[in-house]
Amino acid sequence: MAASTAGGGRWEVVKKGRRPATGKNNKASGGGDRRALGEANGVWKFDLTPPIKTTSTLYELGFEKMKKRQNKEQVPPPAVEPKKPGNKKQPKKVAAVTNQNQKQGRFRSLELAMKSLDVAALQKELEKSQSVFSGNPSVWLKDLASYLNYKLQAPQSEPTLSQHTHDYPYSLVSRELRGIIRGLLSKAAGSLELFFDHCLFTMLQELDKTPGESLHGYRICIQAILQEKPKIATMNLGKFLELLRSHQNRPAKCLTIMWAIGQAGFASLTEGLKVWLGIMMPVLGIKSLSPYAIAYLDRLLLMHPNLTKGFGMISPKDFFPLLDFAYMPNNSLTPSLQEHLCQLYPRLKVLAFGTKPESTLHTYFPSFLSRTTPSCPPEMKKELLSSLTECLTVDPLSASVWRQLYPKHLSQSSLLLDHLLKSQDRIPKKVWKSLQEIIQSFKQTNQELLRRSNCTNQDAATCDAVCKALLQQAQKPRLPWKQLFLLTVVFAVGFLCHDFRSHGSFQASVSGRLLQSTGFLPIGQQACANLYSYSLQGYSWLEEAFLAWSSHLLTMVRPSLQQAWTHTNATVISLSSHCAPYLAWFGDSLASLSKMIQTQLPDILRQLLYFLKELLLLLYQNVALPLWHLLLESLARAQEYCHEVCRGEVTWHCLKTQLSEATHWTWICLQDITVAFLDWALAMISQ
Repeated sequence: MAASTAGGGRWEVVKKGRRPATGKNNKASGGGDRRALGEANGVWKFDLTPPIKTTSTLYELGFEKMKKRQNKEQVPPPAVEPKKPGNKKQPKKVAAVTNQNQKQGRFRSLELAMKSLDVAALQKELEKSQSVFSGNPSVWLKDLASYLNYKLQAPQSEPTLSQHTHDYPYSLVSRELRGIIRGLLSKAAGSLELFFDHCLFTMLQELDKTPGESLHGYRICIQAILQEKPKIATMNLGKFLELLRSHQNRPAKCLTIMWAIGQAGFASLTEGLKVWLGIMMPVLGIKSLSPYAIAYLDRLLLMHPNLTKGFGMISPKDFFPLLDFAYMPNNSLTPSLQEHLCQLYPRLKVLAFGTKPESTLHTYFPSFLSRTTPSCPPEMKKELLSSLTECLTVDPLSASVWRQLYPKHLSQSSLLLDHLLKSQDRIPKKVWKSLQEIIQSFKQTNQELLRRSNCTNQDAATCDAVCKALLQQAQKPRLPWKQLFLLTVVFAVGFLCHDFRSHGSFQASVSGRLLQSTGFLPIGQQACANLYSYSLQGYSWLEEAFLAWSSHLLTMVRPSLQQAWTHTNATVISLSSHCAPYLAWFGDSLASLSKMIQTQLPDILRQLLYFLKELLLLLYQNVALPLWHLLLESLARAQEYCHEVCRGEVTWHCLKTQLSEATHWTWICLQDITVAFLDWALAMISQ
């Protein structure tokens, strides 16, 4: 059903019960008609309905109503001619309201905002939310965050809050408010991970807005969550790393993410190291993020001085990039940040080596050795050589690892061998004996390499020269300096005693005459006299000063001592007055007890003696006499056996022979038992 329009000559759809639009609504009507035409002709239809909104909290719904009401008030009037002169003042009023609502914060500082927070009103809002959304704990948590963030409108600081303490702004929260927050978190324990993500993503969204709200409420909620359960931030670090990379061109967002995830480390060193290794170490090359990453590591290690809780967290794969960042010049870190990381490196090294370095250092040895090149920076070379020496002295397996790596790392091994030659005195004797065998095998390897290359391999020649020097140094006998010093002291004391005794006096002795002729004796006597006089002067000064100070101290302390004595005396008198009945009862009880003991003690002793006599008689009749008869019978049997074995005459030679045979038979039995036990043990192990 179509009809031609009179004016335009176009076709349009005519529907039943529809009047043509006139005036300004003609365009809208035309659009609706075209859409209807398309549907009628079977044209593709697109779903233009908006996506389903997420669940809004009770408090957010209230905010939306308030914002809609404010927006209605802020809409300027239409541009029509004013009929009354009083309407001219309306734009100024509306502009004033708009400027007031666009202010960043209503309080000068967060401390003032926290003091003005009504905790009772917050409690009522949370109770209302829990009653309305009784089965949705995530809504309760969102209400908490929205309320706190709306009420704590204060000027924002930089994203990492580096000018404040590590627990700011949560440190400003009162004890009552902390109890409310913790109680709500415990009720909604299953929704904490989603709530953490909600707070973080809401903070990132607020950073996109030009005025933006302050984020103190969300920061407080994040700190409260991670203080109770820090593992929430480290359960999926890959997700947050991808989020960080997606906002790489926005330093404020990246620092906000790093701050939020890093709050887990202040509750647990283990979780803090996970955060730093998984989130912050990958961004060390970014100029805007590296300062906070290193500052966070410094604060983390200062807060957890007991490094044992972080053992096992840093693997060789994580440790050696840190070593390169700390010592390699011309890297992406500034010199100040590199120096700061060098100061933290020893503690990172302790964390990496762990509780049992004697069984783990051989895994670090290959990477240490490969980095020890002749072109290495001096500071890094010094650190690498000391670490390699520590590996060789602590972990015995490091020597075998070095033996396998030696042919392909001759230049690095030459530096290590030269370092061992220079620091030979600091290496323990036991370690040095094992190193001699390795150096001997290195010498044979060097000779083979030189034979193959016709002595053109410079690295092999250098290693061979150092190995020869080490072996020659090892073959030289070391002087026992401690023993020599002790022997010298003993000899000197013995000589002086013999000299004084043989000559009768010190002046007549050889030592005295030698000291007198060289002039040392007068100098020594003068020094002793000066020392004696100075000692007398010091003693007299100490005596005078002690008397003066003691009198002054006595005058200062006497009133206090007298007051303490009076208080002590009064306390003792009051205690004695209160305890007098108990003391009297104790004295009476003690007297009655002593009388009872005096009357009943003779009877008790008489009974004890009787029982002891009966016991001894019983032991004599039932134990001692049978044992004695058994011993006599055993001796008689032994005598008969000796007569039979020795054929009538018992001699010492015969007894010796019998004892040796018995010992031999016993030894054979023990061997058989041992062999049988070992066979049984091997059979059990093989099974």
